[in-house]
Amino acid sequence: MVRKSNQTIFPEDGRILLKVAIIGTRGYPSFYGGFETAVRKLAPYLADHGWEVTVYGRSSEQKPEKVISDSRINVVTTWGIESTSLSTITHGFSATVHAARTKPDVALVMNVANGFFLPMLKFKGIPTLVNVDGIEWDRAKWGPVAKKVFKFGARLTARFADLLVSDSQEISRRWNEIFSRESIFIPYGGEIPSNGVEAPIFPRRGYVLLVARFVPENSITEFLSAAKILSSHWDVVIVGSGGKDSLYNQQVELLSRSNSKIHWLGHVRDDLRLLGLWRDAGVYFHGHSVGGTNPALVQAMAAGSPIVARDTAYNREVLGDSAIFVEPEGPSIAQAIDQLMRSPILQKKLSSRASARASKHYSWEEVCANYEKALLSLLEKNRRSRDANFMGD
Repeated sequence: MVRKSNQTIFPEDGRILLKVAIIGTRGYPSFYGGFETAVRKLAPYLADHGWEVTVYGRSSEQKPEKVISDSRINVVTTWGIESTSLSTITHGFSATVHAARTKPDVALVMNVANGFFLPMLKFKGIPTLVNVDGIEWDRAKWGPVAKKVFKFGARLTARFADLLVSDSQEISRRWNEIFSRESIFIPYGGEIPSNGVEAPIFPRRGYVLLVARFVPENSITEFLSAAKILSSHWDVVIVGSGGKDSLYNQQVELLSRSNSKIHWLGHVRDDLRLLGLWRDAGVYFHGHSVGGTNPALVQAMAAGSPIVARDTAYNREVLGDSAIFVEPEGPSIAQAIDQLMRSPILQKKLSSRASARASKHYSWEEVCANYEKALLSLLEKNRRSRDANFMGD
């Protein structure tokens, strides 16, 4: 085996092992959020298709003990300041410095906060594919300074990224409207539960489920108000947390301790346990109000959850006619969930529609294939540009 132009050549078949660096997640395998879910699926897919994959991560990230890392994935832990406001920026900077030094063939960058560092990769001739995520500066969890940082990072991303990925058509439309940049649409995928999925301790179709990070834009306050009403008839299962010293954590803990029908499971890292909860829920409530194709929503669909969702353009794009939509004001959440819990026929109808829609539009195989197609198109564009420059010289 010999090296040429920073790529690995296998002389027996002449095949080139292309190198991709993935920047902007918490590592591999990580179970934190949407970016990490996508990378857990994409990294082994690319390795299966002949890529040399490097995923940058954080030393603070932990994974369940029974999860085994894929030895084919090169995980590089870089330096960063562990705080809510600085962790993304500092880890993104140190990961980008390392990638610029090692020079992969292409970089997949997650999160526009890393837009500040794209010029470094461009200077080194490394083409970049950037997943822009949601409209971060619309999120209520960020203060004024953080919102300005995200929006400026987005402007730099629009200027310096070679190719953009939006996980929803609505996000793509807004980026084009705000920054005059087109993007390709690649959503998240969902996994159909297998026989190995863990069965919940709660009765099938007999409980209400929430899976969400505890932040204001996910309708946590509104759902907790609904949970108090719903718990007079149904078990309510809450999965998620708001991080250390979160006021939401305190509220949910107090509620679960004072009400035997409300069960707080915290942050569940076990995929099989989560799949079982989604599969057997009587109603999954999705209260996200911003962002694009939410990974939890797509997974709930694939698992066949009957869904009540907050009425937003993003959720309607993903769900189509496979859910009940509600406004978060007043008792509407509790009323919609209670009505669905009392209707096995409607539960079955929405479950069937959701799983069929997930299979048709949100399969991980197609998602990963589209990411690889985008990466290869960047490499081809970069090669043509180098050839044109060479001919010009």
